[in-house]
Amino acid sequence: MAPPSRKPNKTERAPGVRRRSVLASAAVLGAGALGATACSRVPTGDTLARLKSQGTVRLGIAGEAPYGYIDEKGDFTGEAVELAKIIFKRLGVDSVQPVATDFSSLIPGLKTQQFDVVSAGMYINKERCQQVIFSDPEYQMLDAFIVRKGNPKGLHTYADVVKKKAKFGTGTGYAEIAYAVDAGYKESDIVILQDPVAGLNAVEAGRIDVFGGTALTARGVVKKSRKAEATEAFAPIVDGKKHVDGGGFTFRPNDTELRDAFNVEIHKMKKSGELFRILKRFGFTKDEMTELTAEELCK
Repeated sequence: MAPPSRKPNKTERAPGVRRRSVLASAAVLGAGALGATACSRVPTGDTLARLKSQGTVRLGIAGEAPYGYIDEKGDFTGEAVELAKIIFKRLGVDSVQPVATDFSSLIPGLKTQQFDVVSAGMYINKERCQQVIFSDPEYQMLDAFIVRKGNPKGLHTYADVVKKKAKFGTGTGYAEIAYAVDAGYKESDIVILQDPVAGLNAVEAGRIDVFGGTALTARGVVKKSRKAEATEAFAPIVDGKKHVDGGGFTFRPNDTELRDAFNVEIHKMKKSGELFRILKRFGFTKDEMTELTAEELCK
């Protein structure tokens, strides 16, 4: 996932620079938005013991549904936030304090102790794994297209978009830019739009034939549309292979004990079905459940 103001570069693209739309301003997000400076010294010792002692864990979130956001009542929620509340309670940390910031500030903020853990559904990829460590993913994500009702051009893959010379759009900084280019679409011909809602509007108005995004986002955006629909979810082809992204919680590199304790709980929830019951409330389906590991996604 890249900052919304730029496109992913070649080294970032395929593994998962991803889909984050333009975030609300700090004023909208409230007092939780981060300042520009922080102490860069990383503490040593048992982070979980410290969190238990202070009774609070600070969670970095990016203000984006369905991962971590502020709802219409002014409360912090989202699949990652609700999951964090349950798991940290079981780890002996009673209070969760979400801290909203721009997506691009999450890893820097984690490193400089502006929060203890990032819970933004962040995609796990090789580049990020060189900077931080991840829990095993709570979900996997496939792509889908927003198209006109009936999918008149028969667009189901990026190869279809290229073959049928469809007018393709996606969001600022989305990994779908790279997926389309890898399939043979000319990057300068891609229509870059602010977010999936803008993409839906463009499809409905006929300005583009297809908008590429995640299956979860596409399903949610078209729910009330009479003119557009979402295609079936599919895995984009990267370097000749099907590519699946996975999102997990993010920890500082020296917090392996905390990460491992977190993993124990998340695997219990996967096995019991509790994880899916939580994520289902936020639009996830069983297609988004995964047994992938962070180790696999970091390669």
